[in-house]
Amino acid sequence: MEKLKGNYETVFIVNAELGEEKVQELVAKFKGMIEANATVTNLDEWGKRRLAYPIEDVNDGYYVVMQYTSDRDFPVELERVFNITEGILRSLTVKVEE
Repeated sequence: MEKLKGNYETVFIVNAELGEEKVQELVAKFKGMIEANATVTNLDEWGKRRLAYPIEDVNDGYYVVMQYTSDRDFPVELERVFNITEGILRSLTVKVEE
């Protein structure tokens, strides 16, 4: 049976206080994970921005937005990994309707 595919958009914020090298490591880790399990249609790195409100006493974050097509079980696994990764302040994945 063929797995069902869907279009998704994920936004994640990396703690910018970790330093530029560590931030780029985390961004590369998640880019690689998404590219290995999905077809990326758009990648947009917004870069370092001031947060609207402090998260865990952090005021600046590095924003990344990715749009991709994947099996429907991959976004669940991606969110699980975001939640257990030190340095990820917030993440959000939504299914994009066509």
